[in-house]
Amino acid sequence: MVFAAKKFINNPNDVVTEFIEGLVETYHGLQYLDGFPEVKVVIRADVSAEKYDKVAVISGGGSGHEPAHAGYVGEGMLTAAICGDVFASPPVDSILAGIRAVTGTEGCLLIVKNYTGDRLNFGLAAEQAKSEGYKVETVIVGEDCALPPPRGIAGRRGLAGTVLVHKVAGAAAEAGLSLEKVAAEAKCASEMVGTMGVALSVCTLPGQVTSDRLGEEKMELGLGIHGEPGAAVVDIQPVDVVVSHVLQQILNPETNYVPITRGNRVVLMVNGLGGTPLMELMIAAGKAVPKLQLEFGLAVDRVYTGFFMTSLDMAGFSISIMKADQSILDRLDAPTRAPNWPVGTDGNRPPAKIHVPVPPSRSIAESHNRPQELSKEGRILEAAIQAAATVIISLKDSLNEWDAKVGDGDCGSTMYRGATAILEDMKKYYPLNDAAETVNEIGSSIKRAMGGTSGIIYHLLCKAAYAELKANAQSEVTAKHWSEAIRSSITSVSKYGGATAGYRTMLDALIPASQVLEEKLSAGEDPISAFILSAEAATAGAESTIQMQAQAGRSSYVSAEILATVPDPGAMAAAGWYSAAARAVKEQYQSSS
Repeated sequence: MVFAAKKFINNPNDVVTEFIEGLVETYHGLQYLDGFPEVKVVIRADVSAEKYDKVAVISGGGSGHEPAHAGYVGEGMLTAAICGDVFASPPVDSILAGIRAVTGTEGCLLIVKNYTGDRLNFGLAAEQAKSEGYKVETVIVGEDCALPPPRGIAGRRGLAGTVLVHKVAGAAAEAGLSLEKVAAEAKCASEMVGTMGVALSVCTLPGQVTSDRLGEEKMELGLGIHGEPGAAVVDIQPVDVVVSHVLQQILNPETNYVPITRGNRVVLMVNGLGGTPLMELMIAAGKAVPKLQLEFGLAVDRVYTGFFMTSLDMAGFSISIMKADQSILDRLDAPTRAPNWPVGTDGNRPPAKIHVPVPPSRSIAESHNRPQELSKEGRILEAAIQAAATVIISLKDSLNEWDAKVGDGDCGSTMYRGATAILEDMKKYYPLNDAAETVNEIGSSIKRAMGGTSGIIYHLLCKAAYAELKANAQSEVTAKHWSEAIRSSITSVSKYGGATAGYRTMLDALIPASQVLEEKLSAGEDPISAFILSAEAATAGAESTIQMQAQAGRSSYVSAEILATVPDPGAMAAAGWYSAAARAVKEQYQSSS
């Protein structure tokens, strides 16, 4: 019998909420925003947007990396941290709430780790904030040195070196620099740092079974902070050998990931990934310093050893090396009250429970209710939604199993949350006789329940489809209208996410489906037959991803050998719900004829 890993938790779904509650009780200089726990934003308790006269520095991402990011909120470092669910990007609404709460006249800098979900969510939030009149700059940090270029559109991952960028930017903002200058210092710092991680085991998501992917005698080189597979799995080696390999990877002149050459001054960070004793981290640091000095001819000016950006309970560590001139060192040495920076300055803290209201959005969505009587079109739409969501629920374990090999193992769980929310909300809120508004409500359900990259992508799909269908609200929604809505959705996701056909994503199911549907309808094919044929194209497209090298998302960091064993889980999920909807529509028309 297989059991979930032992954890000191309550409900696995509440771990982030309860972590934040404990954090603000421990550090009275921190506070969470109103709207908690749906809005998981930790801010400086002494900052309000109306009075703050310095640049606000905001970061965040999925939880599970503690102390990052909330542990770096404090004077001299971050002004706010936006917390997503475990390994899931925070939603746009939470990011906007953080921006509105702490951004004054000088504007804000968003520091974003280079993951697709983070880029999408923070990017959309930045655009919305700009439209509301806020001054916003963004710096993307991607300092992973484990995987050789090119990495498709995904690029290098953001890892523990991001914390050093937080410190540089926070010190610059505290010194009173303008938004443009703070952003410039942060960008420069991000280009000066390189990181690589190694691990003896992968992490365990709350409430799930521990993976035994590595076995007892193996270690993994270059894996990510979400447990996604790395560059190579090798036999366990002594720490001397491991440290030498990591340093060679980071400082390799052929890849030129960091502009560090002999004679330079550097900062070293040895970061525990959650399950490694401090003793072992100190051993690694003790081996790294003389190697950097003697073998690479570098002056090691600062050494930070401890837990900075973890991966839950992963047994492993990462090494970050940053090129440092005196200005960088001054920023790193500047005083800060961030509780988890290793040289934080002690001082009086403001009262803990300060009431910090979330400024409201400037647009309020109209609420809907389920009609008492469904039209024929409403019944068909209801059946299609029911079938699509039900199939996703049934695919949960398969999707997680595939995703464990090519991602972070939660695709099925994420899709499951969205599907169950859709089924629940459909009973009360979906105006099923109005196709456009129903699609919009589906997007709202997804936005509320799913989270992560999948959540934002499906929300984008629904928003684009809604806009297309709404444009035809004065006429009956036809098969052609649905075809145009699907095409518009694909265009939207491709625009913001950067992927297209052949990138090993959900679009490899939806693009062929859209093309076949459009072709068959243009040729005069019966709409139901066209829908069924397009569903077959979606399935074929999803299955073909097993032959593709990923160029987007976390799968782009996984070797071709592993990718060739499973299809893309996102594409399989898309093909599953699309095909189920097509079959349900066909059955409805057959039963009513």
